[in-house]
Amino acid sequence: MDDPQKRLYPEDQARLEKVLHSGVNQTERKPFRIWRLLGFIWLVLGGLSAASYWIALQHGVI
Repeated sequence: MDDPQKRLYPEDQARLEKVLHSGVNQTERKPFRIWRLLGFIWLVLGGLSAASYWIALQHGVI
């Protein structure tokens, strides 16, 4: 990181710090709900499994 070609000029660094700390890029988010995501994945997986089982039954594979 001490490479002189990759460092910003002090005035550019000051502008960058001002933008980063101004709050413009911050958004309010709902809390992440892992159990809802896992439940949704299980529902989709169960639906796809049931559909593939039904298709196999219809074609005489099972």
